[in-house]
Amino acid sequence: MKKVNIGGVPEHFNLAWYLTLKNGEYKNEGINLRWKDYYGGTGAMCKALREGEIDIAVILTEGITKDIIAGNPSKIVQTFVETPLHWGIHVAHKSPYKSIEELKGTKAAISRYGSGSHLMAYINAQNNSWNLETDLNFEVIKNLDGAVEGLTAGKADYFLWEKYTTKPLVDNGTFRRIGNCPSPWPCFVIAVREDFIKHNKADLKTILNIINNTTAEFKAIPSIDKTIANRYEQQIEDVQEWLDMTEWSQKNIDKTTLINVQKQLFALNIIPEIVDYEALTYHLD
Repeated sequence: MKKVNIGGVPEHFNLAWYLTLKNGEYKNEGINLRWKDYYGGTGAMCKALREGEIDIAVILTEGITKDIIAGNPSKIVQTFVETPLHWGIHVAHKSPYKSIEELKGTKAAISRYGSGSHLMAYINAQNNSWNLETDLNFEVIKNLDGAVEGLTAGKADYFLWEKYTTKPLVDNGTFRRIGNCPSPWPCFVIAVREDFIKHNKADLKTILNIINNTTAEFKAIPSIDKTIANRYEQQIEDVQEWLDMTEWSQKNIDKTTLINVQKQLFALNIIPEIVDYEALTYHLD
């Protein structure tokens, strides 16, 4: 049986992977797919791809685009979630800051440099016409638990993270959410190490077919809202709102979208150049 290592964030977006694994769908096709949760997010997964710790990552579009350009030997083989990610802008409950404008020049908590929380802090700054050199400061906190500790202790002032994942922390009074910052592109893609693609095309096709069949009908799964609410400790009404606004994809990211992602990252000096579409993607036959 072929062993394949895959990583992703432990969030509701990836429940379809859990369901297909639980049902033994990959093992039925001779594939031992091993899932690993990456609490450190995109930066941690980029590192894992580079080091061969995982073969496949379900990862933020902007983060993997930046890292492939920086030398990560991987390719985007498919969009996973078509809709934007809705990032909440959070402060500690007792923070004096009440608005996004007041955060100008303060310190953003980020999981690591090159992560989604890092890149989206730039997008938020651009949206609010801040000076990207003088109005942005960072504190590395590794993960969501680190953000709770960092904001509560005053090591950092604000933190961008997917707003439904952090909603329980808002509900229990750990954080206050003072704004939102949607990503201006499809949020999650599936990236695969080039070496794995080269030697395992058939297995990769099988894996993608299984997950795509599930995501295509994900919203029609009986009581899926209750399943998500229970598993991820969220309010049912929040889950229903999230399901209404989220669309999965079964196709590769299109050229226009990926050029737009690069243009924005280049304008923010996050990437040194805009590369060809083919340098970032691989289309399975």
